[in-house]
Amino acid sequence: MTQLADYTTLGLGGPAKTFVTASSEAELAAAVRDADAAGEPVLLLGGGSNLVIADDGFDGTVIRVATRGLRFQEVPASSPVVDVTVAAGEPWDDVVAATVEAGLAGLECLSGIPGSTGATPIQNVGAYGQEVAEVITRVRVIDRRTGTTLEMPNGSCRFSYRNSLFKSGEPGRYVVTEVAFRLHADGLSRPVRYAELASRLGIEIGERAPVAKIRSDVLGIRGRKGMVLDPGDPDTRSAGSFFTNPMISAADFARLESVARSSGWPSDKPVPHFDAGEGLVKVPAAWLIEHAGFAKGHGAPGPARVSSKHTLALVNAGGATTGDLLALAREIIAGVRDKFGVTLTPEPTLVGVTV
Repeated sequence: MTQLADYTTLGLGGPAKTFVTASSEAELAAAVRDADAAGEPVLLLGGGSNLVIADDGFDGTVIRVATRGLRFQEVPASSPVVDVTVAAGEPWDDVVAATVEAGLAGLECLSGIPGSTGATPIQNVGAYGQEVAEVITRVRVIDRRTGTTLEMPNGSCRFSYRNSLFKSGEPGRYVVTEVAFRLHADGLSRPVRYAELASRLGIEIGERAPVAKIRSDVLGIRGRKGMVLDPGDPDTRSAGSFFTNPMISAADFARLESVARSSGWPSDKPVPHFDAGEGLVKVPAAWLIEHAGFAKGHGAPGPARVSSKHTLALVNAGGATTGDLLALAREIIAGVRDKFGVTLTPEPTLVGVTV
């Protein structure tokens, strides 16, 4: 049996009952159709960067999406605009690199994120102030309910923070086969929104910079945090950020702030937070984890631990099981809840397991 640990960035996961590789949209559609006809559960596997799979594996058909294709098409407009259409199986960072090399803006802040392109609309992948929802024009999907292929425009995808129709609206119904992005061709980034990136670039928030410079600096920041895959560095053997930044009400944030002050947070220093609109406040999960007592490297010398570079990454330092990793995640969730009254939500897709 194929061991799924060999196909995930965490290096965790048991065997697949059936394992199929689809190299074309037709092969992908056939594999899904055959599994559905047989009543088999289906797990779609791209780059394996956002998956936590049970030690028992997956008792169904795992379909590895290995489709390829990248097309550029200029769009007549008053300013240069290019549509980029990408097969679901294309490695994501290769796509970002290709668009940056072409001088296209819209994906540059998403450099260094592992995984495949087909996963990006599902998760509404985002980083450093950018989200794919801002530039996706359409997503081509197979509707497993009807067996038809559909072109879903951006407005039908129900994008929200790290979420979409495909992830939580109707999970499992749609199989992404292709994603189309509309990017600007002036060689300059969209206005930079993220303070850490702006500081590294030496510009003010809201200013722009060459897309190649943005990519270089984002890769630098991610590398320092252990968020760029390096086979020689166990601190990068992770699923990226393990928790999403929680959205809480203003009243809940006031209570959180009071707890922080009573625990010694300086009265003249704001507790990190961002206005999330609709009366909600977004609080950095990394800050909550650190101030609930989980420092970088927490869990060492155990095989599952918090990265020594970034508290949002839970890593398999070698020899861990999925059970080990989830025990650590539960410990962190309980600690943050006990300290601040906020419940963290895992960002990766959990397969056959819960926290």
